[in-house]
Amino acid sequence: MGIHALLAYRVLFAFSLATQPPLRYFRPTMTKPKIGILISGRGSNMVALLDAIGEGRLEAEAALVISNIETAAGLERATERGVETLFINHKGRLREEHDREMAQELKRRGVALVCLAGYMRLVSPLFVREFKNRILNIHPSLLPAFPGLDAQRQALEYGVKVTGCTVHIVDEELDHGPIVLQQPVEVRDDDTVETLSARILKQEHRIYAEAVGRVLSKGFRVEGRRTFFE
Repeated sequence: MGIHALLAYRVLFAFSLATQPPLRYFRPTMTKPKIGILISGRGSNMVALLDAIGEGRLEAEAALVISNIETAAGLERATERGVETLFINHKGRLREEHDREMAQELKRRGVALVCLAGYMRLVSPLFVREFKNRILNIHPSLLPAFPGLDAQRQALEYGVKVTGCTVHIVDEELDHGPIVLQQPVEVRDDDTVETLSARILKQEHRIYAEAVGRVLSKGFRVEGRRTFFE
């Protein structure tokens, strides 16, 4: 290769690197990023996301809803809103085998972000790796306080005056990944688990769509345990 050809090649190579698009949660060719939603029950947070999309408050396309429970009421609610649904049975299977099938179905539909909405199973490390930094969960406490089950009861028994809900990125530990958005909820003196849970759930429905919108935006980034939205 002559010196002039070599210089031209280097210029073209440097230009190609400089003009490569930044990494995003969706392909630049998509008109809207696609999300997949995992449920196990009634899917009230799923409905909140789907309604936000339908009302134009969330710029995304719901590509697929998956449940590990065949009788989950959320499947019918998703179908009523025109979203494809799948039942993928987890019983009698290794967690990785079940999660691998879910990942394949989600990727087949071009899903860029997975949202857990009342999905009552821990996803496997395999699934987390398949969608690294691209799985969201919503939890009914201000993490890192009160992880795991019965977070509302934990808050009442501990005697906190403020609890709330948290949208976070899912990693390989329980209720542990970087926090995207939180909303505090006051604990009243006469609260029961039921009344507190109802007020927290109302805020969950409000912030989940906002958090998904943030994560799908160009201005969102993750650095270590911190997330930033510009």
